[in-house]
Amino acid sequence: MSALLLDTHIWLWYAEGDAAQLPPASVRRLEATRREEGLLVSAISVWELGMQVAQGRIQLPIPLRDWVDQALAPPGLRLLPLDAAAAVESTSLPGALHGDPADRFLIASARTEGAVLATRDQHILQYGKAGFVRVLEL
Repeated sequence: MSALLLDTHIWLWYAEGDAAQLPPASVRRLEATRREEGLLVSAISVWELGMQVAQGRIQLPIPLRDWVDQALAPPGLRLLPLDAAAAVESTSLPGALHGDPADRFLIASARTEGAVLATRDQHILQYGKAGFVRVLEL
């Protein structure tokens, strides 16, 4: 299997150990992939999470910068920087897709990295079912 790129909500639930959102089977899958192929977190997810914290939509137990440092610390988990290839790809994705810039960047990053995008976002899952990006529903 390819590396998994975590959608922002999957990363948050995984880092927080949120068993209500991420059942044990999903956590085991993520742990195995982290050890074998690696897990990717896009820098756009750091931005998206920060925006949600700033807007009061999400509360973290510690300051954002500290949370991000801890959430990216496990071996086998790698921050995927924003790059020109994914930026260009995000502006010309095939098929019909809503305009959420973070989702578009995540999809473009998965496509350019050859990664599978782990998500529960129904828009992204539908886009994956159409064959435009490889997805894993967790």
